[in-house]
Amino acid sequence: MKKIWLNKGKDQSALRRHPWIYSGAVKKVEEGIQEGDAVEVYSAQNQLIGVGHYQPANIAVRLLAFEPAALDEAFWQLRLQQAWALRQQLGLIDNKETTAYRLVFAEGDQLPGLILDVYGSTAVLQAHSLGMWRVRQQLAQAVVAVAGGRITAVYDKSAETLHAAAGAIQNSYLIGEGSEQEVVVMENGVRFKIDWIGGQKTGFFLDQRENRALLAQHARGKRVLNTFCYTGGFSVYALQAGATEVHSVDVSAKAVALTDENVALNGGQERHQSFAMDTFAYLKEKGGDYDIVILDPPAFAKSMGKRHNALMGYKRLNYEAIRQLQPGGLLYTFSCSGVVDKQLFQNIVMSAAIEAGRPVRVLHQLSQPADHPYSLYHPEGEYLKGLVLQVM
Repeated sequence: MKKIWLNKGKDQSALRRHPWIYSGAVKKVEEGIQEGDAVEVYSAQNQLIGVGHYQPANIAVRLLAFEPAALDEAFWQLRLQQAWALRQQLGLIDNKETTAYRLVFAEGDQLPGLILDVYGSTAVLQAHSLGMWRVRQQLAQAVVAVAGGRITAVYDKSAETLHAAAGAIQNSYLIGEGSEQEVVVMENGVRFKIDWIGGQKTGFFLDQRENRALLAQHARGKRVLNTFCYTGGFSVYALQAGATEVHSVDVSAKAVALTDENVALNGGQERHQSFAMDTFAYLKEKGGDYDIVILDPPAFAKSMGKRHNALMGYKRLNYEAIRQLQPGGLLYTFSCSGVVDKQLFQNIVMSAAIEAGRPVRVLHQLSQPADHPYSLYHPEGEYLKGLVLQVM
């Protein structure tokens, strides 16, 4: 295993078990190290700090262990057994009412650079580092072994997440070649069609499962607007809960078509209408007269350099919704931008409320579910922020 040494005083973060080594902390890289290589990281005093994957980027090393470790089949199997045990504890394994969940959430499961989502008997793998992609076959075999027959296919969908320098990466089945690319899964008893080959991310936004269930508690007898609807998750829950009317909006015609399919799977089409148009334009042209509005946009900012523009986007979006909601109405508003923390997000929503000139109170503060855990030492893993607001 190749070695990397840090500058003096630049090991404190890693000694506190933060799994990222930034390039500015690196003093020396052993000759011959390539992107994706497993490396040992040493302090300036030549003490071993940990073992991880190297990449020539701002995050130079993603640490997988803070002690000596061989990154072999036994290591991957142990990590996946630990991830599996947590999902068993959460009641997600062999759950007939919920057959889709996240099995591995990167740093939260001590596997930085790796996402594994399960849809029925298929696991979808996304590598966010070349190091993880290189061991994808070992990971796939370990998943099947740990699942004890419950998972029979593993699909690699890393082409969208690895940068061009990684070379020509093509999505493909690692295990279960020829398996179906679509399946209908259950989430809290609600049915959804999943397309992991053609859909966004791994095919579904699993992180909103508990927040969708919360919406169901509020939606009966209400008129609901679900913006940035993608697969229509919030729309379907609202209809199942007895909403009188639900409108779904997404700029993608493909997303709107999938929303319509999911609505049809569960019934309630006569109370649902979808619109393939920009959310900002919809709110200005057709907004108003809703009892509940859901704002669940994609990440407006993925880097600090774009944060200001993202904040202005969040403010404008929330202003329009708060301004138009019926008195006593509810706003479900979210941000999944990692560079926008909870307090900053709440501040920008407050700024929008001030500009709208209406009394607003917080009913719930929302986040990601427990199958998306984040390490106490890696607060960046808490990426999903949400508020349920009542607008008076």
